[in-house]
Amino acid sequence: MTVRVGQKAPDFKAAAYYKGDFTEVKLSDFEGKWRLLCFYPGDFTFV
Repeated sequence: MTVRVGQKAPDFKAAAYYKGDFTEVKLSDFEGKWRLLCFYPGDFTFV
């Protein structure tokens, strides 16, 4: 799968920490709203 600038992002599920609890969210849960996705390497890694 290839994602390109200007194309719609594919739907996915991810674990999230929200309001003091762990939950699972889907990108499609936020359809029609602004979204900001931040990706970073795991804490305490040499990456």
